[in-house]
Amino acid sequence: QVQLVESGGGLVQAGGSLTLSCAASGGTFVSNAMAWFRQAPGSEREFVAAAWGDGQTYLGSSVKGRFTISRDNAKNTVYLQMNSLKPEDTAVYYCAAALATYTGAYSGAYDYWGRGTQVTVSS
Repeated sequence: QVQLVESGGGLVQAGGSLTLSCAASGGTFVSNAMAWFRQAPGSEREFVAAAWGDGQTYLGSSVKGRFTISRDNAKNTVYLQMNSLKPEDTAVYYCAAALATYTGAYSGAYDYWGRGTQVTVSS
């Protein structure tokens, strides 16, 4: 049974940094796309970043230049480094994994989801 477990969320001041981790178990995702989405209260789930199975990365326009996604295949873990955080980055952040190597920003392309970790950015 595949499980994705996020960690690293918390409360941070605007301009600060956080690093989220997502550990996958019950399967290996070396050649699969993994991604981060976020959802703020009253809003739809928003694509944040993806790391494709070939090592390429893809960032959403609202976080480009501030966030970085990376993966450690030996640890079956994907990371989201978040810098220059803004209050509008406040949301629950979800890790997702796909059976496919390449995916896009569409949440329906992902097959497995974590339960999420809260990130709150104070002004």
